[in-house]
Amino acid sequence: MEPHDIPVSTSPEAPAASGASEAAPQAEAPPESPEALREALAAKTQEAERLQGRLLRLHAEFENYKKRMVREKAEFLKFAHEGLILEFLPILDNLERALASARAEAGSTPLLEGLEMIARLFRSVLEKAGVKPMEARGQPFDPGYHQAVAQVESSDQDANLVVEEIQKGYLIEGRVLRPAMVKVSRAVSSVSGDGTGGGGAQA
Repeated sequence: MEPHDIPVSTSPEAPAASGASEAAPQAEAPPESPEALREALAAKTQEAERLQGRLLRLHAEFENYKKRMVREKAEFLKFAHEGLILEFLPILDNLERALASARAEAGSTPLLEGLEMIARLFRSVLEKAGVKPMEARGQPFDPGYHQAVAQVESSDQDANLVVEEIQKGYLIEGRVLRPAMVKVSRAVSSVSGDGTGGGGAQA
């Protein structure tokens, strides 16, 4: 049997030695000095404190935001029905005027008693909604609570007092819902009828 030829590689590149593929070892960096390490640690500590402070501020702002949203929601719900109540107040005004007129003319009747019961129920519903009537008569005039429609001279009362209530005012949760329409006292003029003043003419 004839011997077979053994193929011989003709590639110009010979396999690399096992050690040639390994990267040459890098030189180790010299260790930092203790002073440099302390400075780096101080910088990192300062940065961590800054971030922690920012996180605490953001947390506080978020908590304040949540509390504000809760307050605003409660405030909205408290006064959401304000417009509807304002529409009903003139109805109560007319009912109370009719009751006052009926009492003066006919006294107590079953119909009048029924209307009074309706008025009481009406007021009870308003009170449950946080609505209360103002006490205006005899109080000092306050433009925040009262709307003056006339002035009345009065010699037995101080000036600027509410002497008559034309239309009842109402508060809702302590805030003015509708100001009271009132007449306000003023001091009696000291000028006499003939225009010469209180002292009169001298001889």
